[in-house]
Amino acid sequence: MMNNTVKEHWSRIYTSKDINKLGWYEEISLPSIKLISKCHINRDEPILDVGVGASTLIDSLIVQGFKNINAVDISEVALNKLKERLGEDNSRLVKWIVDDITKPIHIQNLRDIALWHDRALFHFLLEENHRHMYLKTLKKVVKKGGYVIIASFSLKGAKKCSGLDVMNYDQNMLAKFLGENFDLLEYFDYMYYMPSGEPRSYIYTLFQKMN
Repeated sequence: MMNNTVKEHWSRIYTSKDINKLGWYEEISLPSIKLISKCHINRDEPILDVGVGASTLIDSLIVQGFKNINAVDISEVALNKLKERLGEDNSRLVKWIVDDITKPIHIQNLRDIALWHDRALFHFLLEENHRHMYLKTLKKVVKKGGYVIIASFSLKGAKKCSGLDVMNYDQNMLAKFLGENFDLLEYFDYMYYMPSGEPRSYIYTLFQKMN
């Protein structure tokens, strides 16, 4: 059963504010686009954006011609807002999945994912069993040679977001979490500025699954 408290929290936030007023809104997802450009994946290979919210990254992927996009979020409200912005034709190009990464049902059925993208979901997973399920699912669905992008609040970053506590990471902590089967290809610090102008310090990482 899905974590209804978490689901309701995010649905309430996406209902209460315009997308471009949310604290993590990006007009263009430049750091993610930069890392995706380093991944050697074909336009028809499956991409999974977990905790997608209403991210403009989906718009960019469609423009770049990616044809196998899976957009996952715990909040159906968030996905509906994203669908509305994309419009009917572009929305048909995306597979929409309402699921909870800590208790996944539908994600587990995916296979041969060439790119797992997570911008700012992982740092909300405070419980070890939730992180374990995240990793177990990632390892199950990402193919050999596939790529993993994880962005989270850096060690200098915020300790709370949207009223929730978060965990902070650097590239070494994320590499240790994923384990020896994942090569860290690239990482960089990134200062994101919220719509309010407040800075938020992130770490972006790109890994490749070796076998």
